Amino acid sequence: MKYRRQDAKAYAQERMRGVWAAAPTPFRAGDLAFDEAGWRRNLRHWFGDLEIDGLFVGGKQGEFFSMSVAERKLAVEIAVEEARSTSGRAQIIASCSDQNLDTVLDLAAHAEAAGADYVVVHAPMLHFAKDVDRTVFEYYRHIGEKTGLGIAMWSHPDSGYLMSPELCAKIAREVPNVVAIKYSVPREMYFRLSRMTEGTLIVSTASEEEWLDNVLELGWRLYLCSIPPLIYQTATDRRIRDYTRLAFAGDAAGARKLRDSLESVRHALKSTRPHGTPHAQQKYWQELLGQVGGPVRRPLLALDADEKRKIKAAFDACGLGVPARQAAPA
Repeated sequence: MKYRRQDAKAYAQERMRGVWAAAPTPFRAGDLAFDEAGWRRNLRHWFGDLEIDGLFVGGKQGEFFSMSVAERKLAVEIAVEEARSTSGRAQIIASCSDQNLDTVLDLAAHAEAAGADYVVVHAPMLHFAKDVDRTVFEYYRHIGEKTGLGIAMWSHPDSGYLMSPELCAKIAREVPNVVAIKYSVPREMYFRLSRMTEGTLIVSTASEEEWLDNVLELGWRLYLCSIPPLIYQTATDRRIRDYTRLAFAGDAAGARKLRDSLESVRHALKSTRPHGTPHAQQKYWQELLGQVGGPVRRPLLALDADEKRKIKAAFDACGLGVPARQAAPA
């Protein structure tokens, strides 16, 4: 362990910074097995060429819901290994989210043993629940007692409710190793939580489009996170990293200009995303970038030929700088 449970907040406040990304998990065509070689290739590109500061492994973007516990553990082990060997500075936050608490705790213990820096745990889906606040508080309190790692909470509408800023602040005050939250909520809610917990809880949200405003207006230093840093950037075109550095250095005008220049890339992805297939679209976009994408697993839907054609046309026109060695064959 790099820190003690009671020191987790101070450790995270000092080190949990920069542009992090939610990693998709590659599966092999045909047998749909976890593509270990493809995973390693992507990790080396993300840590080396893109200089990602941290990686969110095994989340919803990574299709954890269709992976076995053994596959989830292997993905974390490889990510920790590649972060150390490729970057030496990139951090790993391992998703332990699951409806089964035993699985959550098993994954958290494994992440700690494997050398992950933090864990992230999604707020549970609650069926017929009446006292949501007390239930969720006890949930995170119990997990905090069982792991020594810093915990990032995650509140998202998928749970069937949103954790209130007051609940988040209470958990942060009373659970010493709750260090951050991925707060997928309206801006008014995360704005309020940021003000309530400054210096005790790192608040972030998944929207890349809102990231720069949150750096400039709220003083945020952590993007936690979604997939844009992995698919809006290439080895020679790292505009998210670059505009973030400008903002951290105080150059708001320069950062905004660079941020706005990515609008054609954002539009290309949004305008060609078929209903029900965001994972498949993003994985195909990865392949166009020269990364390892691969198929999705059920219950997710695959793309058809017409959908791929539209995505390819938008990709070619979006202005993303793709070096020849990185680009996939036409």
